[in-house]
Parts: sequence; structure tokens; C-alpha cells
Amino acid sequence: MPDTRLEAIRHGLHLRRLHPAYFALVMATGIVSIALRDIGLRVIPDVLLAINATIYPALILISLARLVAYPRECVADLADHHRSQGYFTFVAATAVMGLECRMIGAPLVLVRGLWWLAAVAWLIVIYAVFVTLIVKRRKPRIERGLDGGWLLSIVATQAVAILGAALAPLVPAHAQAHLFFALVLWLIGGMLYIWIISMIFYRSLFFRLDPRELTPPYWISMGAVAISTLAGVFLLDFGARVPAIAAAHDFIVGFTLLFWATATWWIPLLIALEAWRHLWKRYPLSYEPLDWGAVFPFGMYATCTFNLARVLDTTALRPLAEGFAWAALALWLATFIGWIVADAPELVRATFRKPPAHPPR
Repeated sequence: MPDTRLEAIRHGLHLRRLHPAYFALVMATGIVSIALRDIGLRVIPDVLLAINATIYPALILISLARLVAYPRECVADLADHHRSQGYFTFVAATAVMGLECRMIGAPLVLVRGLWWLAAVAWLIVIYAVFVTLIVKRRKPRIERGLDGGWLLSIVATQAVAILGAALAPLVPAHAQAHLFFALVLWLIGGMLYIWIISMIFYRSLFFRLDPRELTPPYWISMGAVAISTLAGVFLLDFGARVPAIAAAHDFIVGFTLLFWATATWWIPLLIALEAWRHLWKRYPLSYEPLDWGAVFPFGMYATCTFNLARVLDTTALRPLAEGFAWAALALWLATFIGWIVADAPELVRATFRKPPAHPPR
């Protein structure tokens, strides 16, 4: 087969099979940057923000190119019990970008634009994904169709809540509406976590778990409650004057602590499972796009712990937040290097190189 035909196949297959969860790269980079800002660093977070400012629009262009070139594949992803959850990474990535822009004092129009994009995308994605999976006729058994990636729906929901709460002080005329909507999303995210983690825990305890199935997104079991903690903290931070939040103050404090305690409980268990997977079962370490699903929870745990310590005036938690911030950076570096070596060059070439004039017949 001529080289041009090989190149055409390569160009088409890579876009066609592009995982919807690729925006987890932006999520992970953004939250690590935010965690490092929290502990007082500036240069490294600025570098990470610059990387995100390049990758985020590039991934949007790549995703739009895939939608135009392969609309059937994009629609088919919605009905896939594994790939469909990846669409939530766009929502979360957009909200995380908005939060960091808010932290560095970016123009209000940019922050509001990212919030609106995240909120509208959340509304579309959450119902498109769940309606499609509910009405589809052929469904996998629970041990085949369920994994940690399902918790991305909680991450996306809470990310929009966090950005909405953080935006409220900048839009005084609409502050109460933003904060009430953030409260509603926080409650929805909490209920979704209870539903989905119950199924995941049942699947893990009563069905055989192969090392190949213990993918990095299982770390979102911790990350989903870590981001729920941060959302609760932001409600307490910015919503004291909102009647609904003031009335539920003790409830929010209690559940925020519950979420943080649950996130903390998950960490030793997940580390033990990683040791079982790689040391005991000898499953090889290699880069895959889903690895970013393990980076994000580390950064989010650092951020939520730092902010919880600030709100509760508990200085004993700050060393823990700093330790996880540095651990998140180390994990991000390892994953980023893996991405550069294994995937980035091919992704860029396959997406932006002009296809050959004579594709294969």
C-alpha cells in the first residue's frame, strides 16, 4: 500500500477513535495550577495556565473537526457506557478554566463566558448522556458497563457550581441567582454521588475485578467527593447572605465535612489497589489518555483541603494540602511526559495535517 494511503488511514482512524475524555488533560492541568496557587506559588501555576490556554482551544478545534468528519461516531459515543461519560470532561474543563481565570483577575466577560459555556454544556451533556443510556435497547451487564468514569457526571456538576459561586461577588445584581443555582447543583452532585458510588462499590465487592479494568478513572471515586467538598466551601464562602444558604448553613457544613472525610478515606484504599495492580499483578505502567483521571483527584484534594482548612481555621490540615499539591504536580509531570512521548505528536499530526488527495478506496 502506498504511503499516502497509509497516511489517510492513520489520519482518519485517529480522529474517529479520539476519546471524548481528552478534556481531562485540561481539568488536571488547571486544578494542579490552582492547587499550587493556593499554597503560594506563582511561576509554575502561570506556566500551567499558559499550557492550558493553548491546549483547551486546540482540543475544542479537534473535537469540532471530529464532529464534522465523523458525526456518527460522536453520536455512537453517547450510547457507549464507557465513552459517553467522557463528554463531562469538557464541562469540567471549561469550569476549571473559568475558576483559574477568576483567580488571576481575568476580564469579567471571559469568566462569565466560560461559566455560561460550562452551564449550557452541562445541561446538554447530562441529559443527552443519561437519556441515551436509559432508552438504549442493548445494555451491558453492570460489571462490563460500569467504571469510575461514571463519576465524571458529579465532577462536572460540582465544577459548574464552584464557578457559579465564585462568580457571584463579581455580578452583584445576579449574585443570589448564581448562589442559589450553585446550591442546587451542589445538592444534585451529592445525590448523584450517592447513587453512582453505591453501584461502583457493589460492582467492586461482588464481581471479579481484572487488573486491566482497574483504570485510572477509579481515582475519581475520591476526586468526586473532593470537588464536592470545594463546592460546599465556596457556598459557605460566598453565600452567607443568601437566605436558602443561610438556612441550610449547618447542613452544608456537615455534608462538606462528610465529603472531605470520604475523600480522605478513599486515598489509602486506592493506593492499595494500585499496588495490587502494578506490583502484585505486574500490570505494566504505560501512558493512556485516561491517566489524567488520576491526576485531577490529587490536585482537587489539595485544593479542597486547603480551602476547608481556611474556612474552618484548622491550620493542622495545611501541611496535608501542601503535600498533595506537590504530589499532584509530580503526577502531572509524569503523565504529561507520557502524553508527549506516546500521543501528542501523532494527535497533532493526524488532526492538522492535510489529508492526502487520494484516500483509500
